[in-house]
Amino acid sequence: MTSSGDARGDDRPVSWHLLTGEYPPQPGGVSDYSRLVAQSLARAGQQVHVWAPGDLEVREEHGVTLHRIPGLFTPPGLVRLTRALSHHPAPRRLLLQYVPHAFGLKAMNVPFCAWFAARRQDERWVFFHEIVYPWSLSAAPRHQLLAGVTRVMARLVGEVADRAFVSIPSWAEHLPSRLRHRAEWCPVPSNIPTEVPAASLAATQAALGAGPWLGHFGTYGSHLRGPLAAVLVPLLRADGQRKALLLGRGSQGFAQELGARHPELASRFQSRDALAPEDLAAHLAAVDLLVQPYLDGVSSRRSTTMAGVALGRPVATQTGHLTEPIWRESGAVALAEGTTPEALVALSERLLSQPEERAALGARAARLYRERFALERTVETLLRTPP
Repeated sequence: MTSSGDARGDDRPVSWHLLTGEYPPQPGGVSDYSRLVAQSLARAGQQVHVWAPGDLEVREEHGVTLHRIPGLFTPPGLVRLTRALSHHPAPRRLLLQYVPHAFGLKAMNVPFCAWFAARRQDERWVFFHEIVYPWSLSAAPRHQLLAGVTRVMARLVGEVADRAFVSIPSWAEHLPSRLRHRAEWCPVPSNIPTEVPAASLAATQAALGAGPWLGHFGTYGSHLRGPLAAVLVPLLRADGQRKALLLGRGSQGFAQELGARHPELASRFQSRDALAPEDLAAHLAAVDLLVQPYLDGVSSRRSTTMAGVALGRPVATQTGHLTEPIWRESGAVALAEGTTPEALVALSERLLSQPEERAALGARAARLYRERFALERTVETLLRTPP
């Protein structure tokens, strides 16, 4: 596929300039996503540059030119970025990976958003991974300030965006009215391999030993530890053969915490804190059931769930205010209504007792991922003429 021309009628090939707050080896979902998209666009014949914070450097990586600028989103960094962009011929397409807290200034970087809004000489595309801090009348004043400022930032960027994408449809509600109905839903694909060689799977299963194995993939933030423990502990107590495999950064600390609180179960919690992507995929593929509680419900922005869905694993999760209709319509995951631990425990118990239902669930998950969520779908959307 060859380079596309400028959407404003220029037949010269447009160069892509991804602006992101994190890029590998920096950890994070947006970091991994940015690299996947950049390299996929390069493989499709596009000229791709990535601009990210870090020690000053410029280097080629799998067809992508990576530029790191210290303090990229600070005023001095923006001066450097402006000068650097001027050395690249027009037409230029800025693709901003929008996450307020990734821009610094305690997620209130209005100057950067004003800079982006002023780049009239460039196409300005925005991918909203996150958009605003939730507002509540009862929240602390500093949180109300943050909620207000993030709405100002979203308006500054959204008012000038030539094209906008959202990781979940509900983010569009926070966009300016001119953009709200034009924002395109572009789910975030899995950022780990979506296939596991049979030999790797067999070796992982042999190393783990007999189960059944419950799995969880996440980052084990303080807000999730309680709900996750409230699901895993009853499930392990109900059957002495069950074990839990905790995957992802922070899993080792959480396993130790659970073992200290429930010493009778300590030997049945295993963790893998920092696996290579291929090994992580093999461990996910080895579990009998993934249990993924979310306080706001499952949604397509959850790369942890996407990883399991892509591998065709049966996933037990929850509905919430951010859950898109596609999860219920497709039957690709098993949904507990609401976010109570008891409902998720009951759902998991049913699935553990019905291997045929788990197999059918995994097959539907893999099919939905291929059809709607795969990285190829993301690149097709980006290269398609805007609706």
